[in-house]
Amino acid sequence: MARSLVIVESPAKAKTINKYLGRSFTVKASIGHVMDLPKKTIGIRLPGEEEGGKKKKKSKAKKGGKKAKGQEKQAGKLISIDDEKIFEPTLQIIAGKGKVINDLRKAAHSADAVYLAGDPDREGEAISAHLALVLSKPARFIEQEPSVSRFKKKEARPEEPVKKEDETDSKKEVVAIDPKKIFRVTFNEITPKAIRAAFDKPRQVDSNLVDAQQARRVLDRIVGYKVSPILWDKVRRGLSAGRVQTVALRLIVEREMQIRAFVPQEYWTIHAMLDAGQPPLFEAKLFKHQGEDKIVASVSKAKWQVAGVAQKEKRRNPPPPFTTSKLQQAAYNRLRYTAKRTMSLAQKLYEGVELGDEGSVALITYMRTDSVHVSNDALIQVRELIPERFGSNYLPEKPNYYKSKKDAQEAHEAVRPTDAMRAPEDVRKYLDEDLFKLYQLIWQRFVASQMLPAI
Repeated sequence: MARSLVIVESPAKAKTINKYLGRSFTVKASIGHVMDLPKKTIGIRLPGEEEGGKKKKKSKAKKGGKKAKGQEKQAGKLISIDDEKIFEPTLQIIAGKGKVINDLRKAAHSADAVYLAGDPDREGEAISAHLALVLSKPARFIEQEPSVSRFKKKEARPEEPVKKEDETDSKKEVVAIDPKKIFRVTFNEITPKAIRAAFDKPRQVDSNLVDAQQARRVLDRIVGYKVSPILWDKVRRGLSAGRVQTVALRLIVEREMQIRAFVPQEYWTIHAMLDAGQPPLFEAKLFKHQGEDKIVASVSKAKWQVAGVAQKEKRRNPPPPFTTSKLQQAAYNRLRYTAKRTMSLAQKLYEGVELGDEGSVALITYMRTDSVHVSNDALIQVRELIPERFGSNYLPEKPNYYKSKKDAQEAHEAVRPTDAMRAPEDVRKYLDEDLFKLYQLIWQRFVASQMLPAI
């Protein structure tokens, strides 16, 4: 009996999922993206450039005027801004991914169905779309040639190209996979229940999400190719400009210019340190006043008295569970982890870590999210944990619900433990120090989010 093929991005994720799916499925990893823009050209249809990616060249008037006309006739057609395929990217198989794709094609050919189980975001959707393309249209895409960075030493040797014999063999074996048997499945956490729910309702690749990722990638390439050369010429060779950092740098520069243009104005505040004969000293502040010298002179020898004492109860509501940005901020403030380090550790916790006899277990939900939504199952579980572990006086009558920002994707959940009952100390012996600290931070934040306010 043929098995169904499941394709994920990483071997660690494949190992965890394979444990839950059983013998009817074969799980393989694409090891990240399989297609991207070309390395040596911009790979995007830009207005004003010739068909085929060549830039428009201005002809100089010379003696041979007739020759210039001849050259104009031979020049390719220029791409118009009204072109239907304007900004369309040219995708190629990433160098070195040919063997991985061939292995996936062989496995897909003998499978009943192919399930693309990439991460539930734009990048995961794009990877799934590209996998569907290289499986269903194998002859359409070529593999990039291995190359060495332009900033590396000349002595550096490029990777050895794939042997021609192997290429010939792979071409003979390539068979297009029927697109009707390719499906997309997503889940926010790698647990048996979430995976079963995803495979019960497979869908097609979401073209809107793919377009969103593609637009971002195209912007990255345009900014990088057009602005980076200016940096090399004006600042320093080797610098690169990015879609985000270029805009962020402008905001910083504009803010710095405002700071430098600011004209400071002198102002004073008056603080009176009062002694009632017994400690501690009491500080009184005068906020709104005019004529500082006169006020100081008149009150320095005056008798002071407390007119009234007001006592107020201050309540501090628990914070919501983590979104990606809040997790990065908290990890830096409390653990001094960079954003990159935090996301790398969170990726490992999401994909699964070895927990002794249990095998590979995913400890947190998907870590790229802007939502504070929590599933009902997770709420029920954490509300059982709080009175059992901390006491019933910490548990509110009803669950705490938090409002996400306006454009948040509520289909995603907040970053939380997949099992609230799995306390940090229960898994400490299986995790290295950094993984443990981050898991502890996520677990504590989630549990605290469902407690009563502090008074």
